[in-house]
Amino acid sequence: MKLAIAALLAGSAAAFAPAQVGKASTALNAFESELGAQPPLGFFDPLGMLTDADQERFDRLRYVEV
Repeated sequence: MKLAIAALLAGSAAAFAPAQVGKASTALNAFESELGAQPPLGFFDPLGMLTDADQERFDRLRYVEV
């Protein structure tokens, strides 16, 4: 019984521990300095159209957007 209570307490204490979050590095970091990238979202690409894109593809999409 004591072992079950100790396991329950240890499990519940782990639920309140801060999660280890690493800084994610993506290809979108290349476009973070572009016009329109603002905090808190930064460069926002919800459809994932620029996940493997280069600067030429970004410029083309920016051109046809307007």
